[in-house]
Amino acid sequence: MILGYCFGTLYQKGFDATIRKKWLLTMSIVTAALFFILRGINVYGDLAPWSVQKNMTYTILSFFNVTKYPPSLLYLLITIGPALLFLYLIENTKNKITNFFIVFGRVPLFYYFLHVFVIHLFAIIGILIFGGNWQDMILTADVFKNAKLINYGYSLLVVYLVWIGIIILLYPMCKKYMIYKLNNKEKWWLSYL
Repeated sequence: MILGYCFGTLYQKGFDATIRKKWLLTMSIVTAALFFILRGINVYGDLAPWSVQKNMTYTILSFFNVTKYPPSLLYLLITIGPALLFLYLIENTKNKITNFFIVFGRVPLFYYFLHVFVIHLFAIIGILIFGGNWQDMILTADVFKNAKLINYGYSLLVVYLVWIGIIILLYPMCKKYMIYKLNNKEKWWLSYL
């Protein structure tokens, strides 16, 4: 989040786009290079070192298998580097797809709270449809200790379909809130949602 606020200065009004693009490209190359150097040395940056596996594919997977929770330095480098490169590449791209995603970018916390609530609601509906106990979806220590949700889940295809469906479902609300924020700039507290 701190880096997000720092990078926000690159997108302030009046900031020179050529300087921004130069910074984005430089930072993306440096972070990617630093990832490969540190991961190649295999001593620092992640608690789980990579190792040579039974074939090249598994060795490459081992190399890129970095710790997400808590995020290791190598995880941050390999995710932030390509993200910065992506920002550099789409700097001047403006079309229907970018307009769609800009809505979520302008109301990120609003979307976050809303999607967590909606996903949880759909999970409760899903467990009811398939004969489970909806009270197990109330996440307590008992649910985790007794592994009550160990057999609950869906295939990756279903997860992707639900994800896309929720994005499409929440888009109108997010767009409406984005327009409300743009029309009420005097309400300073809206900038936090």
